[in-house]
Amino acid sequence: MTSAGYDDDFLGIRVPLPRPAGGREVRELPYPRFTVLLDPARTLAAVTGVNIDGAALRDVPRTGEWRLDSRLPVGEQAGPELYAANDLDRGHLVRRRDPGWGGAAEARQATEATFFYTNAAPQAAAFNQSKDLWLGLEDHVLQYADATAQRVSVFTAPILANDDPVYRGVAIPRRFFKVAAWTAAADDGMPRLEAAGFVLDQSELLDLRQGALAVPRLGAFRTFQVPIAEIAGLAALDLGPLTDADVLAAPAVRGEGGWRPLIGPGDVQLR
Repeated sequence: MTSAGYDDDFLGIRVPLPRPAGGREVRELPYPRFTVLLDPARTLAAVTGVNIDGAALRDVPRTGEWRLDSRLPVGEQAGPELYAANDLDRGHLVRRRDPGWGGAAEARQATEATFFYTNAAPQAAAFNQSKDLWLGLEDHVLQYADATAQRVSVFTAPILANDDPVYRGVAIPRRFFKVAAWTAAADDGMPRLEAAGFVLDQSELLDLRQGALAVPRLGAFRTFQVPIAEIAGLAALDLGPLTDADVLAAPAVRGEGGWRPLIGPGDVQLR
């Protein structure tokens, strides 16, 4: 497997892969066109970064099986036992199709690499409008990006909070974040970096009070557009230039805790 990993210079403006603040220990795992920084204490990703060339995406058949990464000890990865006989999905952090661009063979290899457990995080299995929106955010950003470039870098991970509920020895994240970055032409014609941040909250779908997972019938995902600076604080990450590139203007922020609730793509602010 060719494992070049996330490319800091993919957008033409340098965007380093975010790093944990405070020197938190992580394992850096490059895969084709994306990188996972895994938190070995939590056995889940602290951050993932993927480069997407929207103009060269291929419709690659779904192939690949979930597997552990042999570069890590088994005890540092949340593996199949976490997801057995319950209502937890192995949620892709880097989506299967995101690195699937370019030549046919390399696109297939890249999509199959998304099936490592290091790129998975436990998500409640219920599907609804909010989760559909979450899965489609990258497509929405790609459609917005400059038609001559259509390159986007996306950073996704669970927010690893200290008070996340524990199930089968793994603290289950209640929230996930996504930050998408692209370039746009400034008034002087030079490219400038733009970015947007989002949070998915599955708190209402997790009930571990009896020591086992239960999904309340009326639970729901909630999706928000969130200031990137706030995501950096919640996830304890250094998001570098992404914070200053945030397109979410302060006067437009509304809703719960200053977050902008999203019902559909039309609610996303990208300019």
